[in-house]
Amino acid sequence: MKTSYETIFENNKAWVQRKRDSDPEFFNRLAREQHPEYLFIGCSDSRVPANDITGLEPGNLFVHRNIANMVQGSDVNVQSVIEYAAAHLDIKHIVICGHYGCGGIKAAMQPKDFGLLNPWLSTIRDVYRLHREELESILDETGRYNRLVELNVQEQCINVCKSGAVQANYFTKGYPDVHGWVYELNSGLLVDLQLDMPGIMKRLTKIYKVVP
Repeated sequence: MKTSYETIFENNKAWVQRKRDSDPEFFNRLAREQHPEYLFIGCSDSRVPANDITGLEPGNLFVHRNIANMVQGSDVNVQSVIEYAAAHLDIKHIVICGHYGCGGIKAAMQPKDFGLLNPWLSTIRDVYRLHREELESILDETGRYNRLVELNVQEQCINVCKSGAVQANYFTKGYPDVHGWVYELNSGLLVDLQLDMPGIMKRLTKIYKVVP
């Protein structure tokens, strides 16, 4: 009996064959360069596969994932991804994609010690603190968590706009556009939060502008 590990390599070979059958030059073309239009910053949750839910092929989506799709100023990992995407790949769109039922969001709101996760989850608690009045007016617990997922996406979009590389391109080229999405696990559909990021950027840079 094959193990799941062995099955992965069989799946890989089958996928390669399907790609070559439909497009013999697919891998040669992909190996030469990448020109993604989108940077997708999503949650590490295994139920949210970035390329699958967007329907984009390899080479079209630059991806970074972490617990609860966070963009922290002190996280060199995500900041390096944003810098590379904006300054070197000339990305046109940056998407923060959360998802309803996010375990990171729920964990942050529990009165428990999560060890090394505490500093990470503390940033989500900051989002709750900023929007406490609105959130505590929602009596249904599931509804409150869903709204916190949305507000967390909004705050991470704001954090993206604080990046010098993003600001440099935005004020000279007019992009990247920053978008806030939420993925519905129950339906498989993406929800566009329709955030007014140009307005947010205009207000934000009165305080956080870092480029001349």
